[in-house]
Amino acid sequence: MNDRSHDPLAVTTVDTIEDVSGTYPGYRRVHARGLCFDATFTPSGEAAALTTAAHLQSAPTPVVVRFSNSNTNPTVHDGVRAGRGLAARFLLPDGTATDLVSVNVPVFFAATPGQFLEFLGALRKDPATGAPDPAKVRAYATAHPTAALALQEAGRMPIPVSYGTVRYWAVHAFVWVDPQGERRPVRYRWEPDTGLRELTEQEAADKDPEYLAEELVQRLADGPVGFTLHVQLGQEGDPTDDPTRPWPADRPEIVAGHLRITAPVADQEHWAAQVYDPTRITPGIELSDDPVLAFRSRAYAVSYERREASAGR
Repeated sequence: MNDRSHDPLAVTTVDTIEDVSGTYPGYRRVHARGLCFDATFTPSGEAAALTTAAHLQSAPTPVVVRFSNSNTNPTVHDGVRAGRGLAARFLLPDGTATDLVSVNVPVFFAATPGQFLEFLGALRKDPATGAPDPAKVRAYATAHPTAALALQEAGRMPIPVSYGTVRYWAVHAFVWVDPQGERRPVRYRWEPDTGLRELTEQEAADKDPEYLAEELVQRLADGPVGFTLHVQLGQEGDPTDDPTRPWPADRPEIVAGHLRITAPVADQEHWAAQVYDPTRITPGIELSDDPVLAFRSRAYAVSYERREASAGR
């Protein structure tokens, strides 16, 4: 498939990411550096009455987890303040899979794909400073006030001790379908068993450039690393079409299960090449009306094609 056959906005978005952040052959356009791990998800049973999704019933499900840094440049030091990702692929009993993709900010930077393209434009580096022009970022936030929360969260995100000491949000709303066919909106969050732990900038600067992956491999030598999956249950009127807007903090939550990460996968090349797509869902889960959620799959397709082509595959 050629880029010309893709959604034009997706092509333009990936073009702009490359223009803003550079192009690195063989790597993803974002979250370029990562490492994959074997894991098991054990449901708590609390979700079984709310969704028919197979991995949220009673039996444990094997999972492949990819931890990553958000930067396009795969050589950026792990010790900078930046996005981190936890992408989980649940390997379901019928041979299919479903993905849950999450990052270390609770909301997104744009409410629509078009706004995201505007945001990328605001991040273009000033030739004089080599950094984005703060005035352009402020102008974007003024034009789109709900994006301010994500910008604030990005500015104060911690530098983690470990990939295993970070809180990750799936950002978008999804819809659960229960055994009676009733639907309710939900949002997902991973909470680390260890609690949140972070480094000072000086401590991070003294670490190896790829310390996060190295640290997690060493940590796993002493035992599994765990996360609990928290699910916020939306109510009527809660926005499902805007990933920049959080739901009220008093919405009820359940703990849907526990993720137990055990070791790096044996075939890193295979799993690193996969596309972890939040629109890869399974019966019992539906996509919400969030336009950014639907768009991500189209943008990923463009990125994946270019990644494969540049790697000679």
